[in-house]
Amino acid sequence: MKQGAQGSAGTGIPDPRTRGARVPPQSRAADVDRDRDLADGADAVRGEHTHSETPFPRPRQTLQRPSVRGQVLDALRTALVGGELTPGEVYSAPALGDRFGVSATPVREAMQQLATEGAVEVVPNRGFRVVERGARELAELAEIRALIEVPVMLRLARTVPTARWADLRPLAEGTVRAASSGCRATYAESDRAFHRAVLALSGNEQLVHLAEDLHRRTQWPLAGSPVPRGRADLVADAAEHLALLEALGAGEWDVAQSLVREHFAGAE
Repeated sequence: MKQGAQGSAGTGIPDPRTRGARVPPQSRAADVDRDRDLADGADAVRGEHTHSETPFPRPRQTLQRPSVRGQVLDALRTALVGGELTPGEVYSAPALGDRFGVSATPVREAMQQLATEGAVEVVPNRGFRVVERGARELAELAEIRALIEVPVMLRLARTVPTARWADLRPLAEGTVRAASSGCRATYAESDRAFHRAVLALSGNEQLVHLAEDLHRRTQWPLAGSPVPRGRADLVADAAEHLALLEALGAGEWDVAQSLVREHFAGAE
């Protein structure tokens, strides 16, 4: 078969093997791009690295299953709220690990999380000191919570159907049962669950996370507090949840606003 000016196999495309013929630069570039796109497409199907994506750096530490660390974190939070971890005291990861029957590593990781939350602070070569907080800090946190949650709850009172408020009644009743047990840690968890469910009706996940972080901080013990909140105080606090639900369900906005502000003031 002759090849020449007519191109290879009569296609009209110049044959690069023909004397004096050259592949146009644009054609060569297009071929390279096409081959790269085909290779990227195949890699993408296989879930492999492609030329178009930004390289992801290697993790600084080996990824671990979060179950043990999460359980230790929950246990430490419970001990913190329950007063078993004393403000101002320093606790080492190995000692706490012996207490929980785990190695020091998940304890250290959980304590680092508590440090980012402001519950403890790192003491080099010793461990972690439980932060000492005063009544002023607690009052400031309560004020911030009120500034965030009161407007949201009043808006929800105007927009949420009555049936939705009724759905939250089991959670409110759960706080009453938790308060009756007299266990501050149990009540703290139930209290957060109720407020989290109320704010979740807003559909704003960032608001829910921010409010819960503030709420958790208000539950930490005060330094030198002579008398922690007893069973009677917890029961009275829980009863306000039921009253608040009734006011919200009835659209009694002034009553709801007053109850919310008193509720936060009572947490100081």
